[in-house]
Amino acid sequence: MKKIDETNRQIIKQLVEGRKPFSAIADELKITENTVRSRVNKMIDDGLLRITGLVDPEYLPGLQVIIMGVKLKTLDLQRKAREFTMLRGVMSAAVVTGRYDLIVQIEICEDANLSLLDFFKYELVKIEGIQEVETFVVYSSQKLLIPYLL
Repeated sequence: MKKIDETNRQIIKQLVEGRKPFSAIADELKITENTVRSRVNKMIDDGLLRITGLVDPEYLPGLQVIIMGVKLKTLDLQRKAREFTMLRGVMSAAVVTGRYDLIVQIEICEDANLSLLDFFKYELVKIEGIQEVETFVVYSSQKLLIPYLL
């Protein structure tokens, strides 16, 4: 695992809002704008940082977030997590401790022809070795921002 230095940590903290100009970050951290730009580009190239727009799902009619706990018949959990991320509507898949092997975050929207039933019928069936799933429909949330995938 790569470690990041304190300057990169401070730059990332400044980018929480995503739209802060590099010049403002440089002024605040007392480094040059070119240093900020080159470090951000390096972190993006290394896969450490992604700057993206996120949306509050409560403002998008018909969009729902589903959290799914998954038990698998295999211990090759990282490979299975990668398989889940290839399914339509999946935002993320994490290997976890506890009663489930994976926690999968899904975005569904009937306007985009992906209901929860469609996800089960056409996407989830692509994954072999599922022992059990439990879905949690997010009705309301605080500070939940997601990528708009559909």
